[in-house]
Amino acid sequence: MTTRNLLHRLRKDKRALSPAISTTVLTSAIVVMLLVTITFANNYLNARVAENEFTAMKQFMQTIGLQIDDVAWIPGRTQTIRYASKYGHVKVESPALNYSFYFDNNLVANFTVGVILFSIPVSAYSVGNYYFERIFPSSDSFLQNNVSAPICRVFVVEKLPMLDGSYIRIVVAPLIRQLNSMVNNVTYVRLYLPIIEAGPNPQHSRTVTLTGKNVLRQMISSANNVTIGLSFTSGPGTGLTSDFFKFEKAGETINVMSDSIVEIYTGEVIVSLGLYA
Repeated sequence: MTTRNLLHRLRKDKRALSPAISTTVLTSAIVVMLLVTITFANNYLNARVAENEFTAMKQFMQTIGLQIDDVAWIPGRTQTIRYASKYGHVKVESPALNYSFYFDNNLVANFTVGVILFSIPVSAYSVGNYYFERIFPSSDSFLQNNVSAPICRVFVVEKLPMLDGSYIRIVVAPLIRQLNSMVNNVTYVRLYLPIIEAGPNPQHSRTVTLTGKNVLRQMISSANNVTIGLSFTSGPGTGLTSDFFKFEKAGETINVMSDSIVEIYTGEVIVSLGLYA
């Protein structure tokens, strides 16, 4: 059969698709392609929104850490910080850490403190299990030494599994600030620790309200050394263990001169969520 005859037969073949059916098939294919493209674009956009939100909340949690320093030492002072979040939420875990103070190997004080967590589900944003990032300060020690030293540590951690779900978290954890001074030839070693406690949680708004409640002072004289121990009170089931916080050491020793006076200052801070000041 010649090529000319074959083309003639194809033109007369009534089994070929009509233009209407061809248009329908082509339109359906385009619709499917558009749906796939829209789904991909939507997932990509949601991922970028979650990433941007998480980046913004790093600064927000650092601000909370700085505000705790402002309210902890002034009873009655209140600060409210507002935030916007599509995916995450703020939570207070109390108690979480325990600080023990030993003077010349004798236990003289023991304090349990809470931590503040901002959590985003890993289904919305994730950087990988066991991820850890220091935000402030750069040191992993729970003992900070100088006038401008922070009293809270802010860091990012993703550690799975956890008892309350799968989240990447930004954490605000209390630290101890050490200040040394000399007055009338007497050396003073002052240690400052904020005590974070959970307050009301009505969830009326996206706010974190910090309220200074009490400031207590405990003084010890004639101590040759001060040892501070750190332990974790939430228990292994919650996941808030040493692997979660990644402090440099679980104990610090401060050598002091004879006849020095050591003072421990604790400032109680009530953290209320969703409550206007």
